[in-house]
Amino acid sequence: MNTPQRNRMQASSLAFLAGYVDTLGFIALFGLFTAHVTGNFILIGAALADASQMSILLKFLAFPAFIIGVAGGRLFIAAIERRKGPALALAFSLQLILLIGFMVFGLMATPVVAPASNYAMTAGLLGTAAMGVHSAISRLLLGHLAPTSLMTGNVTQIVIDSVDVLTGAADKSTRERCSKFFWPILSFGIGAIGAAFAYHALGFIALMAPILILLMLILNERNEARRVAAAPSAVS
Repeated sequence: MNTPQRNRMQASSLAFLAGYVDTLGFIALFGLFTAHVTGNFILIGAALADASQMSILLKFLAFPAFIIGVAGGRLFIAAIERRKGPALALAFSLQLILLIGFMVFGLMATPVVAPASNYAMTAGLLGTAAMGVHSAISRLLLGHLAPTSLMTGNVTQIVIDSVDVLTGAADKSTRERCSKFFWPILSFGIGAIGAAFAYHALGFIALMAPILILLMLILNERNEARRVAAAPSAVS
């Protein structure tokens, strides 16, 4: 797999995962956004104005859980890089553990009748922390890719670039940027739609889809590391 193909695969896979997990959390846990901090702020404001809403505590706690995920991801990645270890594969593994926790506690909470139950609360906070790690990975290790969990900026950029293409003002880099942002946007949307149908059909077991995606990405990173390590001996 060459570098452009690898970049496209990573961006598409991670965007699908982000759209999927965010949508599943929203449906399963009474409007919780696991990857969308702005959305949780809006819902907290709405809940404060309507005392009949019962899900405000989880939304309040989701913000520090996301921060802990980002901060923990930063410290974890920094520690691995100091030891010159496989930072991306291990960071994916950390996110994988948190997503498995999200699924396990979600299954224990089923049927979720109140977001403030202990199991449901733990599930939501683990899911939010997992997406905090996801955001840290995106910024620290995959900054060359389009963002995979924040689509507003991606959509803005692709619209601007598309206008330039249509008006003849685009150069080669503009067309390449269109492709770079197009695949994450499409994958995020497919993930969001897929999660809605999957959760209604399978419940929290539907989280096996993003879990398998992370396992695939970890395996690909390990294979890439072996290929790079073997390259000098192959040349010699």
